[in-house]
Amino acid sequence: MTETIPDGDWRFSVVLGAIGADVHVVGARVLDVVNLGIQVTQEEFIDAAVESAADAILVSSIYGHGEIDCRGMRENCIERGLGDIPLFLGGNLVVGRRDWATTEALFKSYGFDYIYPPGVDPEVPIADLLRVLTERRAAP
Repeated sequence: MTETIPDGDWRFSVVLGAIGADVHVVGARVLDVVNLGIQVTQEEFIDAAVESAADAILVSSIYGHGEIDCRGMRENCIERGLGDIPLFLGGNLVVGRRDWATTEALFKSYGFDYIYPPGVDPEVPIADLLRVLTERRAAP
């Protein structure tokens, strides 16, 4: 990875887990974060983000039911005072084959800021996360 954190006091907190009934842990141990593990509800993601003053929420789903599990998450974040928290989502998000552009548009409509397809190079979301975190930290 070519991205680096700038010099200075840069401490970030993110919340990570597999949503719904999903029980995978592939890639969930890449970062040192508040890792909620498997079968995490939206409420648990949001509670952890509030408790840890998280800078982002990272949601993973590979069992195909992200369409059900992720609907309403942005609204729930807004209700808890986290309306501007960046939401990242990746994995096999829908059942069956669907054009990726259609899948991405669906989850954008759910309020997710960054959506990644199955098999994405991990450096892509990591670079996006680092960029978002540094931009948020630099903002007044």
